[in-house]
Amino acid sequence: MSERLLIVGAGQVGRGLFRAFRASGVEVLGLHGRKPSPFTTSSGALPVAIANANTVIVAVRDDQIDDAREELMQERGPTGRGRLAAGTVIVHTSGGAEPVLISQLAGVGLNGGTFHPLVPFANPERAPELLRKAWIGIDGDDHARATSRRLAGSLGARTLDIPAGGKNIYHAAAVMSSNFPVVLAAAASRMLRDIGIPERSAQHAVHSLMEGAVSNIADIPPEEALTGPVVRGDADSVRRHLAALRGNQEAKALYRRLSLAALAIAHERGADPERLAEIQKLLLLR
Repeated sequence: MSERLLIVGAGQVGRGLFRAFRASGVEVLGLHGRKPSPFTTSSGALPVAIANANTVIVAVRDDQIDDAREELMQERGPTGRGRLAAGTVIVHTSGGAEPVLISQLAGVGLNGGTFHPLVPFANPERAPELLRKAWIGIDGDDHARATSRRLAGSLGARTLDIPAGGKNIYHAAAVMSSNFPVVLAAAASRMLRDIGIPERSAQHAVHSLMEGAVSNIADIPPEEALTGPVVRGDADSVRRHLAALRGNQEAKALYRRLSLAALAIAHERGADPERLAEIQKLLLLR
């Protein structure tokens, strides 16, 4: 089946998907936004092109999804006759929201679900590259899932079926994977700058180190890829780090909490229990 796709929402996700699907050869009928912008093909009321769409991606903020759904349902009309054809698939890009989308859409002859790209859309221009070999979380009725798999395949991406009732855990894991490394990079770069290392050098050094660490988990479980003083049982290094961070309570709190998480992994890997107990004592001292 050939998709005829309309994207509603011209934020970073909508713009990124618009660019990626056009580059992949999918027929994209337009990018619709609430207000005119250099990126949109239409704005305001839903465009006439919606009559030709068999798939609509709703890429708006979580608190706007239900409003967008209502607007789209009106395109079917109370009698099921309108510009939006029966069987049209409507998927939203939120990984956390669970709008009452599927059941209400089914009531007017539409199909619904989730199409959540596990990609950081900070720069929409990089979307075609980032989506290639990425993962996309999907749920919904059978027709919506099948459509989402085809759409993902056209981008060179793979799909991850979100288990029923597990969406909030799924989204929390996605946030930890995507957002928190950036938080750690910012904290580590700031620490280097604070001791006099130039900002650009600090940024590139942290990026290089994090890139290497992430590449290590491409083929082996993260638990096996962990390196550093905790998993080695190096209490002396941990002691020196904590002492050096006395004047930076925010960084010290991050170091302490993440080292405790690393400690649990070190236990699983069979590190020396006496050394680990010494490290735990240091980390729990206030």
